[in-house]
Amino acid sequence: MNNEGKSKKVPLTGMTKSEFEQMCINFDEPEFRGRQLFHWVYVQKERDIQKMDNLPNIFREALTKTYRVPSLELAELSTSPSRKTTKYLFKIPTGEKIESVLMEDGGRITVCLSTQVGCALGCTFCATAKMGFQKNLTVGEIVDQFLQLQNASKHRITNVVFMGMGEPLLNYNRVIKAAKLLNHSEGVHLGAGKITISSAGVIPKIIRFADEGWKFKLAVSLNGTTDENRSKIMPINKKHSINDLISAAQYYHDKSKSLITFEYVLIKNVTDSITDARRLIDLLKNLPCKVNVIPYNAFDDSYCRPDKNRITQFLDELNSASFIVTVRWSHGTDINAGCGQLSVMGVAGN
Repeated sequence: MNNEGKSKKVPLTGMTKSEFEQMCINFDEPEFRGRQLFHWVYVQKERDIQKMDNLPNIFREALTKTYRVPSLELAELSTSPSRKTTKYLFKIPTGEKIESVLMEDGGRITVCLSTQVGCALGCTFCATAKMGFQKNLTVGEIVDQFLQLQNASKHRITNVVFMGMGEPLLNYNRVIKAAKLLNHSEGVHLGAGKITISSAGVIPKIIRFADEGWKFKLAVSLNGTTDENRSKIMPINKKHSINDLISAAQYYHDKSKSLITFEYVLIKNVTDSITDARRLIDLLKNLPCKVNVIPYNAFDDSYCRPDKNRITQFLDELNSASFIVTVRWSHGTDINAGCGQLSVMGVAGN
């Protein structure tokens, strides 16, 4: 069958257990067949319906006429020289391309998943923003990134971050459904605390996330200590100020009793001053939180990373902070797989 014929079929990835059960009832099959399908897709990670051998032949034939398992087609992969990071380029059924990243760090195996094609928020230091916004990914397209990366990895994936291309909270319903599927006890069964949803700071969605009581972790990109500076690199700040963001983070903590993580990208002569460090301490002094400092990963000549002395000075200044401080040295920057480097602009066929 040609690719056009395949793309017209409905992918099974992205369906919930109850949706599988209802589908089986519609096929005049017993409800438990839905649970078998759920297990094949999310536990066995089987890509071929015909190999689901505890399903009746006639049911498999009927399914194959309408459904397929994968949502994505692997177009290309790049592995860093250290072999600890691999970037995957996927083509979705409508032709657009997205990127996902698999990172190995000791016993910690993390995947970074995309939630949109491009992004509408226009952060000036992020490669994805240069693409503009094209579309939201479906639940199946989000989950299938995980399934394909898990099949490719020699080890069980331990952590998922919705931190790839796009703003996850602007594809809220599908991202939450994808996270629930990855967390499902009869499926992938990844702990809720091992799943992180990252946002540039879409405040109404942060409030909704808190109100709905999800146990997934929340991370927010702060990347500035004054509205003037943050607005220059993150246009969303013109709509949602830093004070509004801190208030939303406090609301989240009060509702969830969980620590929120603030991502803070160190950009030379933009966010890396000692004054910035001191303002950061003051901004967050009353909020139970964690700050993840990320030395900038360049993708063009617009910005650059501070030198090591400057980074050390910034971190030293944070020693007196009341909050937890960690440093994330991104893996895979040599294959443009680091934080903020994902983009399919200029990829052949795009």
